[in-house]
Amino acid sequence: MPRLALYALVVCLLALAAAVVSFAYGSWLGIVWVLLAGVTSNMWWYYRRKAKLDEQRHA
Repeated sequence: MPRLALYALVVCLLALAAAVVSFAYGSWLGIVWVLLAGVTSNMWWYYRRKAKLDEQRHA
Protein backbone atom coordinates (compact mmCIF):
# COMPACT_ATOMS: atom_id res chain seq x y z
CA MET A 1 0.00 0.00 0.00
CA PRO A 2 1.40 3.42 -0.89
CA ARG A 3 2.53 5.65 1.91
CA LEU A 4 -0.07 8.38 1.27
CA ALA A 5 -2.87 5.81 1.32
CA LEU A 6 -1.61 4.46 4.62
CA TYR A 7 -1.45 7.95 6.14
CA ALA A 8 -4.97 8.72 4.92
CA LEU A 9 -6.27 5.48 6.46
CA VAL A 10 -4.65 6.27 9.81
CA VAL A 11 -6.07 9.81 9.85
CA CYS A 12 -9.50 8.44 8.91
CA LEU A 13 -9.49 5.97 11.79
CA LEU A 14 -8.31 8.61 14.24
CA ALA A 15 -10.99 11.04 13.04
CA LEU A 16 -13.66 8.37 13.53
CA ALA A 17 -12.42 7.72 17.07
CA ALA A 18 -12.44 11.45 17.80
CA ALA A 19 -16.00 11.71 16.44
CA VAL A 20 -17.19 8.91 18.70
CA VAL A 21 -15.56 10.53 21.72
CA SER A 22 -16.98 13.95 20.83
CA PHE A 23 -20.50 12.62 20.44
CA ALA A 24 -20.16 10.59 23.65
CA TYR A 25 -19.40 13.82 25.52
CA GLY A 26 -22.36 15.52 23.86
CA SER A 27 -20.29 17.85 21.69
CA TRP A 28 -21.45 18.79 18.21
CA LEU A 29 -17.80 19.14 17.20
CA GLY A 30 -18.05 15.48 16.22
CA ILE A 31 -19.63 16.58 12.95
CA VAL A 32 -16.31 18.13 11.92
CA TRP A 33 -14.54 14.86 12.72
CA VAL A 34 -17.05 12.89 10.65
CA LEU A 35 -16.50 15.22 7.69
CA LEU A 36 -12.72 14.85 8.05
CA ALA A 37 -13.13 11.07 8.14
CA GLY A 38 -15.14 11.25 4.91
CA VAL A 39 -12.49 13.29 3.12
CA THR A 40 -9.63 11.06 4.26
CA SER A 41 -11.51 7.88 3.34
CA ASN A 42 -11.94 9.26 -0.19
CA MET A 43 -8.22 10.02 -0.27
CA TRP A 44 -7.48 6.47 0.83
CA TRP A 45 -9.64 4.98 -1.94
CA TYR A 46 -8.09 7.29 -4.54
CA TYR A 47 -4.45 6.55 -3.67
CA ARG A 48 -5.11 2.83 -3.31
CA ARG A 49 -6.85 2.67 -6.69
CA LYS A 50 -4.12 4.75 -8.33
CA ALA A 51 -1.43 2.41 -6.99
CA LYS A 52 -3.30 -0.64 -8.32
CA LEU A 53 -3.69 0.93 -11.77
CA ASP A 54 -0.01 1.91 -11.86
CA GLU A 55 0.95 -1.61 -10.87
CA GLN A 56 -1.16 -3.08 -13.68
CA ARG A 57 0.35 -0.71 -16.23
CA HIS A 58 3.92 -1.61 -15.30
CA ALA A 59 3.28 -5.35 -15.15
